[in-house]
Amino acid sequence: MGGMERLLEVMRRLRGPGGCPWDRAQTHESLIPYLLEEASEAADALLRKDPKEMAEELGDVLLQVAFHSVIAEEEGRFSYGDVERSIVEKLIRRHPHVFGEAVAQTPEEVKARWEELKAEEGKQEEPCGLPKHLPTLLRAYELQRKGVDPGSEEGLRRALEKGDLEEALWNLVGLFAKRGLDPETALRRRSQRACQRG
Repeated sequence: MGGMERLLEVMRRLRGPGGCPWDRAQTHESLIPYLLEEASEAADALLRKDPKEMAEELGDVLLQVAFHSVIAEEEGRFSYGDVERSIVEKLIRRHPHVFGEAVAQTPEEVKARWEELKAEEGKQEEPCGLPKHLPTLLRAYELQRKGVDPGSEEGLRRALEKGDLEEALWNLVGLFAKRGLDPETALRRRSQRACQRG
């Protein structure tokens, strides 16, 4: 036995009788902070481009998928097979230019079509169409990228003159959105440089 099934078997053992008390006590809700933390650590590793660290941190993200799948399996709600099937079907459905007859030549065309297909599927979204737990800086970026109260250079200048740092930050994020640059990744990269200097 190998691959994902081996990881699932380890998780079932940890959650089962005689397993780990901490693992057995966890719920979907209690694991949310760990999922967010592991995703952030994986993002840091990807920016550092160290293959060993990237593999390790992506493994920690995969652990979260296995953990939630085993909890759901115990509850009779869904299994890892359902998780995998769902994403495979979604990838095929949302890539008609690869698996169907549609045509898309650029990444921008693909992204626009992805959003159209998501809307056609009637996917339920949070207010403003963004996940609740999205990091705040990335949330501000995505809102402005969608055209919600977009910031500007002029807005940034006015906010700085007034000393309104909250408004200045919003407008600065707007400048990133206009250029299609993700401020979360930019700030994460800059933070890493600061740590290396320290």
